[in-house]
Amino acid sequence: MEFLLASAVGMLTAAGVYLLLRRRTFPVIVGISLLSYAVNVFLFATGRLALNAPPVLNKYADVPYTDPLPQALVLTAIVISFGMTAVVVMIALSAYLSSQNDRIDMSENTGDDV
Repeated sequence: MEFLLASAVGMLTAAGVYLLLRRRTFPVIVGISLLSYAVNVFLFATGRLALNAPPVLNKYADVPYTDPLPQALVLTAIVISFGMTAVVVMIALSAYLSSQNDRIDMSENTGDDV
């Protein structure tokens, strides 16, 4: 199970970095989203992988439990990444509508030729 989860985090990270290095805005946004998903899965995995274990302590029985802190962190990260993605999409849409092009310009214009 740990190998599967580590492979999923690695694949999400690799795909996110690959898309982040593209020269168009939509793949960059998808790459940022994939990287945030990879971080969410990693944070969730830090709380130990326990199947059918409650996220709270039981003071009357000595049963295994799942740490609730990583689950709360992941929920918070999901909300933040959703908001961040919405803002980035609006900025990219505004840039596309103003220039009629969604390519990222990598020219070395320093502004001295003005």
